[in-house]
Amino acid sequence: MSAVPTPRPNYLDQFDAAAPADKFPLVRRWIDTEPLQFFKELREKRPILVTPVCTLVALFDDCIEVLNMPRIFTAALYLPKMAGGIYFMAHDDDALHTREKSIMQAMLNRDDLPQVRAMVAKIAKDLLDAAGGHMDAINDYCRMVPVTLVQSYFGLTGADRKDMIHWSYCNQANTFYNQPFDLISDEKRKAIQAAQDEATKHLEKYLTELILTRWLAVKAEKAEHFLLAPWYGLRLLVRKLMGKGDGKLEDNIVTRMVRTAYPGAVDFDIKRLGVNAGGLLIGAIETTSQAVSQVVQYLLDNPQWLAKAQSAAQSSNTADFDGIVWEALRFVPISPYIFRKTASEYTIAKGTDHATTVQPGSYVLAVTQSAMFDTKAFEDPDQFIPGRNWYHYFHFGFGSHECLGRYVGMVMIPEMVRQIMQRPGLKANSRIDYQGGHLPEKYDLSWSK
Repeated sequence: MSAVPTPRPNYLDQFDAAAPADKFPLVRRWIDTEPLQFFKELREKRPILVTPVCTLVALFDDCIEVLNMPRIFTAALYLPKMAGGIYFMAHDDDALHTREKSIMQAMLNRDDLPQVRAMVAKIAKDLLDAAGGHMDAINDYCRMVPVTLVQSYFGLTGADRKDMIHWSYCNQANTFYNQPFDLISDEKRKAIQAAQDEATKHLEKYLTELILTRWLAVKAEKAEHFLLAPWYGLRLLVRKLMGKGDGKLEDNIVTRMVRTAYPGAVDFDIKRLGVNAGGLLIGAIETTSQAVSQVVQYLLDNPQWLAKAQSAAQSSNTADFDGIVWEALRFVPISPYIFRKTASEYTIAKGTDHATTVQPGSYVLAVTQSAMFDTKAFEDPDQFIPGRNWYHYFHFGFGSHECLGRYVGMVMIPEMVRQIMQRPGLKANSRIDYQGGHLPEKYDLSWSK
């Protein structure tokens, strides 16, 4: 049986017949409510769809082409929304982007992943045990697990977890869901922007205090190592600041960053360090929450795969379970597209019968959900087949802007789903509530105690 509903025909006929002002609202509605059916018609009939607002690119090869050329298809729309444009992920193929992504990838050592998965498992299990068989899965689990990992593994300590969730949410909502192709009112746009501005003030104050405190702690640690008595008073102060009786620093990403000596030529000073520490927080919570909740809902909606997931969740060998999660996320990704702004004229899919020239300043949506149903990369794409070629998925983006924390996400997301799947009698008492936006806000789950 096909996992994708039979397409309702004539999306493109409706699009072509609509008045110019109505064309993109139709497309936006289909993306939000009938993506798999709509994208299938695009792939078959019009792989590149030009609308009055943006251009949609639906085939696997064409998405790869767009995402592989960051200086032509740029991240310019991120610039005003990511730390005033100074965060490296808002830069395209320049020295800052290459340098700082390399530094952060070194800090997020892939050798840590077994430890990270064990940490996630314990955090998740403790939260589920404490819930007593019933919870709002979004706020009490899907957001709470990653923010706890942000504190314990990333090292962003000393702030209330609910505040950290709010700071992350406001930044994600404005960066990814307050763009020209999000059809929301001007009043709502201003409110989303204002919320990020206010959250950023609190986040910057917190990061300044965090980095200063950690810097002092590292200095005191080094002083103690070399038996420098004059630093003893500083060590006592740091003990108080850190809230630890012995003043000993735990290994985490922020501490690794502060402990490392960067030559001046590397241009990674304490301000750059703080910006990148903030990126760890902003990028970890909402994306994880959405992926986990949507996969859980997908499995609960599909009893055949729910039973297989629950069985696989009992095994200590997690490979089969993880494969189910990644295949589910192909059907319900956190976003159906990756957006770019064109810097120069370019013809996409040159030499094909759907070659299309886009102009400078235009918006292009690489529709990665559609690309993950392209027969070029996925055999029997309408079927749910775990264990597919990982490299054909777009779950963490693609190209130079691929998610910095993808390897952490590759263990955190499936482990969080796995812990839920181990609960007997699991059921949803409601659908995921997005409260009119794109990010999950509530999801009522229960299970047998």
